[in-house]
Amino acid sequence: MSKEKKGFFSRLVAGLTKTRDNIVSGIDAIFSGFSSIDDDFYEEIEEILIMGDLGVKSTEEIIENLKAKVKENRIKEPAECKQLLIDSIKEQMRVEETAYRFEKETSVVLVIGVNGVGKTTTVGKLAGKLKGEGKKVVIAAADTFRAAAGEQLSEWANRAGVEMIGGQDGADPASVIYDAVAAAKSRGADVLLCDTAGRLHNKKNLMEELRKINRIIDKEFPNAFRETLVVLDGTTGQNALSQAKQFGEVADITGIVLTKMDGTAKGGIAVAIQSELNIPVKYIGVGETIDDLQKFDSDEFVNALFKVEDENEEA
Repeated sequence: MSKEKKGFFSRLVAGLTKTRDNIVSGIDAIFSGFSSIDDDFYEEIEEILIMGDLGVKSTEEIIENLKAKVKENRIKEPAECKQLLIDSIKEQMRVEETAYRFEKETSVVLVIGVNGVGKTTTVGKLAGKLKGEGKKVVIAAADTFRAAAGEQLSEWANRAGVEMIGGQDGADPASVIYDAVAAAKSRGADVLLCDTAGRLHNKKNLMEELRKINRIIDKEFPNAFRETLVVLDGTTGQNALSQAKQFGEVADITGIVLTKMDGTAKGGIAVAIQSELNIPVKYIGVGETIDDLQKFDSDEFVNALFKVEDENEEA
């Protein structure tokens, strides 16, 4: 494990402390408190997972999977179930290969999400990461609805050393995208990152706005690879899941960014989102600095949640 990765893993372990207290300590108490594996045993585990925001559907599937494994391995002792439970959660989180194609070809990345979830910050951090990998990045400040969004993004653009187009309050988002596409093409940018407004309470307007933006990109930048990331606040638990579902109705979401995962007791939502929506969580944020946004690895996440050191990793 690289030093940066190792550092992030330890921050993830620390960040998931509240979630761990919420889920793992309760599960450990069940493993040690029950003398046999019966319906009550499974019910108690199920209750803790649902309370830990893993979602009803994914919890039911995790429990079914666990029951099958217990039967298959003829396990009689509750304490021997822990690793099987961890494996079941990991299996539940496996989605199609989490592709990061947009990093490898000329692409346009739309970032959507309601205000307050850390969307603008995510755009800034992503710009910094991609620039650090040697990519030429242009940012479009198309969230013209929220006062100060342009200002905030401009600070991030300066910090990351990338060019930003737009940023005027009240400007037409579609025209900002039009200008940004022209700039990205003329500068030979690898990635155009677009910060867009997220007004879920007025879905019709949002739908119309995204449709307009997509039409412009299709027409002006037809060969660009398209990625649409929805940013969700990990502290909101089930609310984040319903937001993701609602955004899924207005946009073709290709990935999820989960922010504010440090210090939340609702970290289990990462499991629910991956398994219920079958959309990969592509990035996870556990803090304020640029390094606190990293690619999401579901196995690593579950290991961090249960504080399992991966034997295969080099120190």
